[in-house]
Amino acid sequence: MINSSSQPEKNLTELLKKHSGRNNAGRITVRHQGGRHKRYYRIIDFKRDKREMEGVVREIEYDPNRNSLICLVEYTDGEKRYILQPNDVKVGDAVYSGEKSDIKAGNALPLRLIPIGIEVHNLEIFPGQGGKLIRGAGTAGVVVAKEGIYVHVKLPSGLVRKCFAECYATVGMLGNIEHKDRILGKAGTSRHMGIRPTVRGTAQNPRSHPHGGGEGRTGEGMHPKTPWGKSARGTKTRNKKKWSNKFTVKS
Repeated sequence: MINSSSQPEKNLTELLKKHSGRNNAGRITVRHQGGRHKRYYRIIDFKRDKREMEGVVREIEYDPNRNSLICLVEYTDGEKRYILQPNDVKVGDAVYSGEKSDIKAGNALPLRLIPIGIEVHNLEIFPGQGGKLIRGAGTAGVVVAKEGIYVHVKLPSGLVRKCFAECYATVGMLGNIEHKDRILGKAGTSRHMGIRPTVRGTAQNPRSHPHGGGEGRTGEGMHPKTPWGKSARGTKTRNKKKWSNKFTVKS
């Protein structure tokens, strides 16, 4: 049950500055952002470094900064932290982090101790870094193999990746699975979320987009392009020098 109170834990929040897609020079570098409701950032414990200490879920809350829900966990020493809410975790449940943890939803432990076939989320890329992968609502990875210092994890995209066996992951699938079925209902909901309208290139003038201009309704009249003149139909733009498939088992 989601907490109906609109007030998050005060010492676990900070004001989220609104940039509206602009850089330090004031120029728009990310289009279609602006407006949005004032919101506070909830500080999430992605590292799960309160080891070998029981925590009890006190509340399950909505977080405006992500599509998954969050749990307010109170530990035996009195400290409170937010974690991402696994699908089967409810108010009053206990969660642990550490090598002695059971294989149970909400518990965090190293990949080497998680059996093959178990679903995981909040997966670290490097040990001690904090979870970077599989953090979206309703997502889960699966431990598929173990090989020396590596564990193979199948990500939600279908990619199988080698991760260091010492990397921590949290057991279970993330909650709020029905997020993808949400219907916004009106344009104003998008504006509250900070999403501004997207206009077709053919509806713009030729100074704003390569597809713009012409009398009446016209097609693109060329190979489809981005507003900056690059190919817009599946041309691979990944930089081979910067990208490595070293940890990819199956793409």
